[in-house]
Amino acid sequence: MIRGTLIAESLRPSTDLRVAGLNIVRVRRQDVSDSASDTQPKVWTLLDFEAANAAADEIGRALAGSLATDGGWYADFTIGDDRVVVFPNQVFRYRRGDRAGRAEAVEHGKSVGVPEHQLDWGD
Repeated sequence: MIRGTLIAESLRPSTDLRVAGLNIVRVRRQDVSDSASDTQPKVWTLLDFEAANAAADEIGRALAGSLATDGGWYADFTIGDDRVVVFPNQVFRYRRGDRAGRAEAVEHGKSVGVPEHQLDWGD
């Protein structure tokens, strides 16, 4: 089972994200004024989602094509022992605990403007 989180404000305007079997299981609003960058809103809407493992590649591609290219955004999810981190137009997948795989995703995140303290997905 895939489990992940998407920040609604990270989506490009006019995005219509549709993936068969992608289920939103929780919606919450969070004040992030202490950690948001100057280009990010101070309150985020977090969408926790689940899907069957078979949807992993499709979800990764759909998110990569839907995330805003400005503001420093990413989404992430787990599938089995793997972590998938999705940036605009780029998907990283590595085995949880793989330091080199994680480092590659973190470096990419920094290069596209994600504040370093926000590159904190769990492994």
